Amino acid sequence: MKKLLVYMKKYRVEACLAPFLKLVEALLELYIPFFVAAVIDQGIREGSKEAVIRNCLYMLLFGAVGMLISVTSQFLSARAAVGFSTSVREAAMRSLLRSGKAESGRAGSSALITRLTSDTDRIQNGVNLGLRLLLRSPFIVFGSVVMAFMRDVPTGFIFLAAVPVLTAMIFGFIFSGKALEKTAGQKLEALTRRTRDSIYGVRVIRAFRQEGNETDTFDSENGKYQRASVRAGRLTSFLSPGLLILVNAAIIIIIMSGVRGVDSGRLSQGTVVSLYNYMALILTELVKMANLVVTLARTSASADRVAELIGFEEEELEKTTETDMTDEGEIPAVEFEDISFSYPGAAENSLKEISFRLMPGKSLGIIGGTGSGKSTLASLIPALYLPTEGSVRIFGHDTRSGGLSMIREQIAYVPQRARLFSGTVADNIRWGNTEADDESIRQALRDACALDFVENKQGGLEASVERDGTNFSGGQKQRLSIARALVRRPKILILDDSFSALDMATDLAVRSNIAALDYSPTVIIISQRPSSVLSCDSILVLDNGIPVGYGSHAELMKCSPVYREIYESQYGEEAGD
Repeated sequence: MKKLLVYMKKYRVEACLAPFLKLVEALLELYIPFFVAAVIDQGIREGSKEAVIRNCLYMLLFGAVGMLISVTSQFLSARAAVGFSTSVREAAMRSLLRSGKAESGRAGSSALITRLTSDTDRIQNGVNLGLRLLLRSPFIVFGSVVMAFMRDVPTGFIFLAAVPVLTAMIFGFIFSGKALEKTAGQKLEALTRRTRDSIYGVRVIRAFRQEGNETDTFDSENGKYQRASVRAGRLTSFLSPGLLILVNAAIIIIIMSGVRGVDSGRLSQGTVVSLYNYMALILTELVKMANLVVTLARTSASADRVAELIGFEEEELEKTTETDMTDEGEIPAVEFEDISFSYPGAAENSLKEISFRLMPGKSLGIIGGTGSGKSTLASLIPALYLPTEGSVRIFGHDTRSGGLSMIREQIAYVPQRARLFSGTVADNIRWGNTEADDESIRQALRDACALDFVENKQGGLEASVERDGTNFSGGQKQRLSIARALVRRPKILILDDSFSALDMATDLAVRSNIAALDYSPTVIIISQRPSSVLSCDSILVLDNGIPVGYGSHAELMKCSPVYREIYESQYGEEAGD
């Protein structure tokens, strides 16, 4: 939590003033039983209407001032908590977007979403509750005991004995229930996960006629959650009766002691009532304190998770000078020098000793079996990952030396899985170039062989795109992703298995359009289909992360058994002769 306190600086006035006002409110609240006692002793017992009216007016005044102070304190604490959580969430999001792919990948998408949403909400609630109760509740408990001693010392010792017992019982119940609630939460997560899988896989479930099995599995998970919730609720249900027993026992003792004190003349009836009120105050505040401690414990755990996200190592995105990034002369557009790479925590390298040079305007095909490291290699070019050994240079600039913003401005990357965002077709294409006009977007769609189906959609460029492009087919999403890259007019175009959902004719048409682009980008095509890389100037063959061939199609057919095997597996042995 300490790491996040820096984001409270803008709200330090509210954070200091809110607890102070709560202490003032608590002080006013502690005086209310005095006025109640005066009404009974001076007004009712002595028959003085003036005393009744005067003390009732005092109570109304103290109550009104206390309410005003309370509302002000609530506003200040809410302002500080909401502002603080907003700043933390913004910082976490910036850190996530600027962090390396390895950092965010290691945490997992579900964990990242949880930290940005429920964890920050929990921090907000914890800060809000803490500012209001962290000082107020202990002050009232301690003040009630002091007031009890001031009213009657023997009765004060009853308070002094009752408070630790009540505190131990409340905290014991709540902390025991916390473990059961945690178990119930885990069962709920399992139930939610099963529900999510069933909803997303409903077509597969129906196709294989597994509705009965899925229903049985859901019922089983639902039953586990029900049993865990009942156990947690059963323990919590004992808390209120147990507290009532203890408090009523303490009240009985106070009244018995008070009766004897009244008979002996040591106490008045009003004093006994005020002592009863102080005991009720203690009970209320102890329950609040116990809930506050649990909330702050959860807040602390959430704060640690969010602080870990904010602490992700950020990439060096500062811009380099234009002279550092040039494609003139004989400088390679992409150069790999003795590259090896391993994912965090991996036992061995995913890529080993890869070296090649790709000159501007040339094309490179990368081919290999599933899991051979093709996409990993592609991720090294825009520095989504940094190499474990060796160096990657883009137009002579080493990706390790920072300046990734300028490097990535030269690159358009079409990932293996086509990803579209909610909005319109035009909005999605403008991710590649925010300044692109409609004609530039149409040209990019035309080059990606996507203009026809876009114009046939209702709205054309303004046609709606649902989340993740679910209202488009796989091939259409791939072509829209390619158009998004082409509208950028990049110097380096990376196509990571971006033709897998296209038929052979469309694949050829898109590649032909890219080859005919007037700005002649350097093209890197990753594919498992030899037909997609045949026309490339050079082809790199990977096998289990190791380069086993480099050259043209004709050269590889003669000297690379792995490439020849891939080719013949798709076209037959006769095609390779």
